[in-house]
Amino acid sequence: MRDVDLDFARALGADIDASPTPYHAVARVRAALDDAGFSPYDSANGPVGRWYHERGGGIVAWVVGPGHHETSGVRVIGAHTDSPNLRIKPQPDTGSAGIAQLGVEVYGGVLLNSWLDRDLGLAGRVAVESDGEVEMHEFRVDRPLLRIPQLAIHLDRGVNENGLVLNKQRHLAPMWGLGSAPEFRAFVAGEVVADPEAILAWDAMVFDLTPARLVGLDEEFFASARIDNQLSCFAAVAALLRVAEEPGETIPMIALFDHEEVGSVSTTGAASPFLRHQLERIHAAFGADHEARLASAARSLIISADGAHATHPNYPDRHEPDHEVALNGGPVLKINANQRYATDAASAAALELACRRAEVPVQRFVTRTDLACGSTIGPATAGELGIDVVDVGVAQLAMHSAREVAGSADLEWFTAALEAALRA
Repeated sequence: MRDVDLDFARALGADIDASPTPYHAVARVRAALDDAGFSPYDSANGPVGRWYHERGGGIVAWVVGPGHHETSGVRVIGAHTDSPNLRIKPQPDTGSAGIAQLGVEVYGGVLLNSWLDRDLGLAGRVAVESDGEVEMHEFRVDRPLLRIPQLAIHLDRGVNENGLVLNKQRHLAPMWGLGSAPEFRAFVAGEVVADPEAILAWDAMVFDLTPARLVGLDEEFFASARIDNQLSCFAAVAALLRVAEEPGETIPMIALFDHEEVGSVSTTGAASPFLRHQLERIHAAFGADHEARLASAARSLIISADGAHATHPNYPDRHEPDHEVALNGGPVLKINANQRYATDAASAAALELACRRAEVPVQRFVTRTDLACGSTIGPATAGELGIDVVDVGVAQLAMHSAREVAGSADLEWFTAALEAALRA
């Protein structure tokens, strides 16, 4: 079995800490690609090279070597940059009982209680008018600016017996000042050094300030925000950079989408032409005709890399009893007969072989038959592109919490498996 390097887990944690939003995640990925000799795609320079294309919270990157040709298959690691969180409304200034608050909208399937009683920062991007043009600026506030206090038990005596019930509209507005706090528009204008009147719009969101950490008696666990699914994003980047010097017979790619947590239907979501357009660019650079493109698709595979449910020690009854999934048990193949995951026998076999080459263990997840199954970018990309897909991920607990947990050894093992898959 492959050795484990916990320094890799720490480095991945630093990537996640630096990426409180999809836009920051893409900027972090772009910087790593730039350092490795990748460039924004330029059709004038032909197909061979290290390329990327970014848009908003999504980025696609690929390597075409001199041995690749018009019918070469592609191996794509797909993941998503977004995570469930709280996002700032267009007119957010509100308050009650003399406390200034911000109106938020719930994004995705949030575990609402996990956002209570935490030190929260603000980050996102702002559209700024400059001489009649629109400029986009990222911002990030790492100080404890916001907090959502829970109601004291004295005022809700039955909470421990009956469970905490939160109304998304009334109970989640974070407080950020007393009395007349600054308007949010003026605040973000200060962060991007612009006149408040020049602020046209924003994509702003709340994030937990607690940094990623290795926890447990022997640092067995990796605790962080946004494990779902920035862990897969940065593992994908690491895998791509490892194969960039000597790619295999297939063209290695990564496709990091936005908006998976709300259905993937957007300009940068997996259900859009975002990835397909980049594949068309590759084929066009080779001068591939329709038959060549079909031959390439038949040789291709998409690895849908997303979090997998580990068996919860306090809720084992919520899991399929014959498919226990362990933290630090290796990558998890995700299978669902109703195509909530796109894995089939052929694509599962390809991933199994990659894990064998990487010398890492592999697990298999199937949800209980009497429980609904979540989904991923897998079915969306399969339907959009007609390419085989395997769904695989790192086992985790507390999925969709403001702070999730995975096994610290799994991070390196998962990246090694992705690297082996890209080398095909």
